[in-house]
Amino acid sequence: MTDLHGILLVDKPGRPISQAPAGEPDSAELPTSHDIVQFVRRWSRQKRIGHTGTLDPMASGLLVLCLGVATRLVEYYQGHDKTYEARVTLGRATDTYDAVGRTVAQPPVPPLTDADVEAALAAFRGRIAQRPPVYSALKQGGESLHRKARRGEAVNVAPREVSFHEIELLSFTSPANISLRIRCSAGAYVRSLAYDLGQALGTAGHLSYLRRLEAGPFPVADASGLPAIESAAAAGGLSKLLLAPDAGLGLPRLTLGEEEQKRLGYGQKVYLSSTLPVQDARLPNSCSSDGWRPNELAAAYDRRGRFLGIARSQAAGGNGDGTLWKAEKWLAQQLESLS
Repeated sequence: MTDLHGILLVDKPGRPISQAPAGEPDSAELPTSHDIVQFVRRWSRQKRIGHTGTLDPMASGLLVLCLGVATRLVEYYQGHDKTYEARVTLGRATDTYDAVGRTVAQPPVPPLTDADVEAALAAFRGRIAQRPPVYSALKQGGESLHRKARRGEAVNVAPREVSFHEIELLSFTSPANISLRIRCSAGAYVRSLAYDLGQALGTAGHLSYLRRLEAGPFPVADASGLPAIESAAAAGGLSKLLLAPDAGLGLPRLTLGEEEQKRLGYGQKVYLSSTLPVQDARLPNSCSSDGWRPNELAAAYDRRGRFLGIARSQAAGGNGDGTLWKAEKWLAQQLESLS
């Protein structure tokens, strides 16, 4: 099979990949993001696969995978905002902050109204300091926190600044279930939001449902389920499901001539005369309109519109009418060999 290179959008199931017995599966049966990567690796026969942000085993929805050459761009996709549909269930707290964890508290739920829930949610909108769950993939001393927690070690997790751009109350089914639509920054934990919301409402809370709807410009509606991926791979058509490696980078575009391409490819800096940033049509707000500033990233293309790699601005030129550039992640030669 020919090596595959590009972006694969996967609709991760929140249930076992294989048939499971009736009833709610325990955490050991739920597919992890690593399981999905292994599934795609097996069917694509592609060794180089990276994800741009994991989903908890219980969660379903969009998982963005980079295959082949596209793995070199993973870091530029990881910072995308995410959109979720979530359900918070009140009256029970767990050690993992979700439904598959061990119950640690079951306080009563006070009488609450939609207005009470809205008032509590207001405190979480915008930029906040959030303490991540102990059971998470974050690392401390080179080891994942969840490994330390499962050994019974005391783990102190410092709060981190994250952003919840939008938290929409979809419904409140008294007394216990709160359905939300959330758009947040990379690094924000909806599980922690569920736990903290329970505390704010005078009870306990845990995340009982989570589905990722969007990651940056990618919607889950464009993603393929595992059966579709398996069928496409079996028919030799998995490449038809792939997006171009630069799809959705969200960086302003920089157009280069042949000499400029060569020099950047050799690691040299290139001075480009005055050109304003050109935004990515797929992401209308991808750049400002007041010119380049030092240390900005741009997606570089040749004059035929072929993607070359990522460049970083260094400084304004001597006459203030241009910008000095250096290659940050240059894929031109690798991409040329694939065409």
